[in-house]
Amino acid sequence: MQRSSNLIYLVLLLVFISVSPVLAEVPQQVGLSATTTEKLNLRSGPGTHWRLVGTLEAGVSVRLDGRDHRAEWVRGLAAGSEVAWMAAHYLSLSTEQVAALPIISVDTPSSLAGSAPAASASAPASNPAAAPGGPGISAQTTATVNVRSGPGTTYEKIASLKYQAEVNANGRSAGQDWVRVAFSGGTGWVSVSFLSLTAAEVASLPVMEGGAVVAPDAPAAPAAPAITHTAAVRGFNLGGHVSGFGPATVAAMQRAGMTWVKKQIRISDGGGSGAISDAHAKGFRILLGVVGSPSSVNDPDYIARYAQNVASLAAAGADAIEIWNEQNLDRERAAGSIDPARYTELLRQSYNAIKAANPNTLVISGAPAPTGFFGGCTPNGCDDKAFLAGMAAAGAANYMDCVGVHYNEGIVSPGQRTGDPRGNSGHYTRYFWGMVDTYYNAFGGARPLCFTELGYLSPQGFGSLPEQFAWAANVTVAQQASWLAEAVSLSRNSGKVRLLIIWNVDFTSYGSDPMAGYAMIRPDGSCPACAALGGR
Repeated sequence: MQRSSNLIYLVLLLVFISVSPVLAEVPQQVGLSATTTEKLNLRSGPGTHWRLVGTLEAGVSVRLDGRDHRAEWVRGLAAGSEVAWMAAHYLSLSTEQVAALPIISVDTPSSLAGSAPAASASAPASNPAAAPGGPGISAQTTATVNVRSGPGTTYEKIASLKYQAEVNANGRSAGQDWVRVAFSGGTGWVSVSFLSLTAAEVASLPVMEGGAVVAPDAPAAPAAPAITHTAAVRGFNLGGHVSGFGPATVAAMQRAGMTWVKKQIRISDGGGSGAISDAHAKGFRILLGVVGSPSSVNDPDYIARYAQNVASLAAAGADAIEIWNEQNLDRERAAGSIDPARYTELLRQSYNAIKAANPNTLVISGAPAPTGFFGGCTPNGCDDKAFLAGMAAAGAANYMDCVGVHYNEGIVSPGQRTGDPRGNSGHYTRYFWGMVDTYYNAFGGARPLCFTELGYLSPQGFGSLPEQFAWAANVTVAQQASWLAEAVSLSRNSGKVRLLIIWNVDFTSYGSDPMAGYAMIRPDGSCPACAALGGR
């Protein structure tokens, strides 16, 4: 019996040796094969915010040559189509098969052209990426800056460049807010805010998507009338917090009736002026949420330096500036230094500097994090209601145009004042009206409210939520859309709200902080909230 087993083993070994060279060559030649399980969109990069370049029906065979670093998107080619990115979830692939694909960036050259199953001779080839270091515009970085794998902060950080690093700019995003550069360590994307390029130079670069030059006749989003100056902010205003600011995001915001965009920046990172000009060029007013350095807040001259920085943004045309963010928590302000009176001094100096630079810039107090965790106010953490009371006692109403508010934990309609199924269901932070009443009354109605973040979290289309966000497990996308529209309507008619910024429009990160679950633009590219808001 042992001799027979050895003989069978020897035969199998010989067969394997004879065929293994052939098997080893297949993946190198044509990539991994898969079949679409549903109709799916083809995009120019790994994410729903990239340009839609086509669709595939269910049952279509594709060849794949790589994936993004999250193993959520893969790049491939089908007969009669261009090389494009597609969501791995809609392909006949196991998790292990996706993970086994090499991680590639949007700029990685593809070897798939001509290898698609039954590819027709007339199938168009993908446009080649501009060669790193090839023709372009020489520039320098204006600060230490991250280089990313795509045009936006949600993309993977692949390198860091020091101040005045030499780069060669050879492409740009459609929104002109990111530039593809070649540098000594490779190729990647950098925000225009950190490059010594003029607006005209950026506009002269070819639009790059997925590493390819977009054809000149590619459809462009309709241009919005440019804002040529900052005027006083009046009435009720609606906007959205964005990650990128490309054509798909702009189109969604326009459909939703938004006229404002929010970007959050840190003083230590520099930038801001590029975002202002970009927003105005696209027909939007802009709110900059300006966060300083938590570790520097106790430096003797820090408040004056912060005030000088926000004043420069006002002079550059910022329509509104939020002074810090959630300054009642130690993640945004150094533990041991959380103090509403100290924050009010920061607000006072910033307000005076901003108004001297641009009297029409709206000054918004930093929105505290809604919480009852601390049971009062200590130097290491402060409940938002107690923090507001401390600000009011220090005279903060004299140094702001608007009270900043965050509301993003709702799981009931904004019209409800009771009925939250969680424990402590009577706490004001559970309800839209609870937040409106608490924040408006904190200053005796002397100042209107500005919701600098208002959103509803839905895991639909993503999967289970992290444990700390499990309270939103049953919220649907339809509820999200309906509740956002209702919150906007209630705010508009309340006479208490000047500005409402929806958190958020287009974020794609869904991890320990499931930001994409709040996004209006969902994983399949749809935007039910856009329709609900636009039809209000």
